[in-house]
Amino acid sequence: MSRYIDGQDRTQSVLFPERLDDWIDGDNPVRAVDVFVDALDLVRLGFERAQPADTGRPAYHPGTLLKIYIYGYLNRVQSSRRLEREAQRNVELIWLTGRLMPDFKTIADFRRDNGEAIRTACREFVMLCRGLGLFEEATVAIDGSKFKAVNNRDKNFTERKLKARLQQLDENVERYLTELDRADRDPSLVTEARVEHLKEKLETVKAQTNRLRQIEQQLNEAHDQQVSLTDPDARSMATSGRGTGIVGYNVQTAVDTKHHLIVTHEVTNVGHDRTQLADMAMQTQDIIGRPITALADRGYFNGKEILRCVEAGIVPLVPKPQTSNNKAAGLFDKSDFAYNEADDTYRCPAGERAIHRMAVVEKGQTMHKYWSSACPRCPLKPKCTTGKQRRIVRWEHEAVLEQMQGRLNQRPQAARERRQTVEHTFGTLKAWMGATHFLTRTLPKVRTEMSLQVLAYNMKRVIRLLGTASLIQAMQA
Repeated sequence: MSRYIDGQDRTQSVLFPERLDDWIDGDNPVRAVDVFVDALDLVRLGFERAQPADTGRPAYHPGTLLKIYIYGYLNRVQSSRRLEREAQRNVELIWLTGRLMPDFKTIADFRRDNGEAIRTACREFVMLCRGLGLFEEATVAIDGSKFKAVNNRDKNFTERKLKARLQQLDENVERYLTELDRADRDPSLVTEARVEHLKEKLETVKAQTNRLRQIEQQLNEAHDQQVSLTDPDARSMATSGRGTGIVGYNVQTAVDTKHHLIVTHEVTNVGHDRTQLADMAMQTQDIIGRPITALADRGYFNGKEILRCVEAGIVPLVPKPQTSNNKAAGLFDKSDFAYNEADDTYRCPAGERAIHRMAVVEKGQTMHKYWSSACPRCPLKPKCTTGKQRRIVRWEHEAVLEQMQGRLNQRPQAARERRQTVEHTFGTLKAWMGATHFLTRTLPKVRTEMSLQVLAYNMKRVIRLLGTASLIQAMQA
């Protein structure tokens, strides 16, 4: 008698359960996917073929295809070909689709043709989270991260890259011609096979140069002086490591600090965060439905963006970058000058009053300038300025930034809270997406793919918080 657990004989006839439902237990997350999609108004959300045509071959219900995609992203299966295989062998997907097995082209076309509707479905789940009271704290961490596109770095061109590649080709041509000249002077120094190989290389370099010249023309016509050949919307972006970068997209998220749910997300191909704060914060506030506190890092510090947030009733907490040229040179920084709102003056480190002298408009912003008449004879002048007078510039809405800095001083853990919230979320998403990150090309399709990732992430988080049965009960209520 065997001392191991025996499997079943493959030639033995087996009577399978009469119902597919017997294979899926009550706490399986796939049941939450089924209930969520069935509760959506697919016609209102704009899904194609949500209302069947009267004639022609029947199509797959869009709800069935949406279930396949949500299940796939929940289980890190994003490829349409892999989803086709899973629908044929995965018991959970067989249960979810009722034994329907669409081919990969049908699955891929659904994601391509229903981008806006899929993004709206992602928002519907966020609104469900709001209805469950998961955003009661109304504090979010906003951040952006670079995700790789389907575009190799060698297929992306900027003016600097193009110039470097053309220079490299010119050096290659010079080296080949030098070797051919040596062969002409003394054929014994270079073999005939090598000469033929050099001539082929010259033809190849000539073709590459012509191709780069065509790309140079496209580069001059591009609005941001950048061209990507595989994914035309992808852009070369710097990352945190020195001398590193990727060709991809900048994904913005606003993450709830209590439950780490993604309230809002956006995909852009702008490589910096300076103009993203207000839009992200206002979208988040619209979803949560009441004033919020928005935590962000130094990359979001922008006076106009912060002012827009304050005017919308948002409380932004964004630390100011340490970019003072005076401080780097060992001189007094602007923070060493105390502003007196009552008489609109600054008090310098020497105790002198710098009074208001003029107002100018710089880059669309009104800037007020202050200086003291005592600067030329001040004993601290060598530590203050190298010019005739130390001029202090104050933005007309500087008080907004000062008030924000005061709130940051009272909340010293804000930076750590932001980092622990949103960077963990980005790490989780990138781990799920794998080394290649996005599988689709162009900005609209990438936004759809990101919405599916966010929907899967949020659903998994809520299941972890409430449990599958409680989530299903809430969706059916």
